[in-house]
Amino acid sequence: MPLVRIDLIEGKSEQYRAQVGDIVYQTLVDVLSVPEHDRFHVITEHAKSSQPFDRDYLGIHRSDDCIFFQITLNSGRSTELKQRFYKTLAERLHEDVKLRKEDVFINLVEVPKENWSFGNGEAQYVEAPK
Repeated sequence: MPLVRIDLIEGKSEQYRAQVGDIVYQTLVDVLSVPEHDRFHVITEHAKSSQPFDRDYLGIHRSDDCIFFQITLNSGRSTELKQRFYKTLAERLHEDVKLRKEDVFINLVEVPKENWSFGNGEAQYVEAPK
């Protein structure tokens, strides 16, 4: 169900990018109860000039290592669950790939279930008319 976009400034290894993707996926499963094997990621590297961002917005200092995570998922999760997801993802990235928590920028985009088609031109999450 989630579509994860991961955007970062170029220069990280393939292994680093893969590990970041693995961490996001496992955190989605563990915290937001996303089904196993429901993994759809787009990881994009950008030239520094192509990924401008405010380095100190809201008093949080961001470095060139800042990663943007935009996750489109079904609507309906509580604010508390989302906050637990944010915290857990930042902690895991910090522990496993040494990414500063300040450099974890997350945006959740919630959509109704009928906004998904996983192939065959069908809306798999919508009941077929009877």
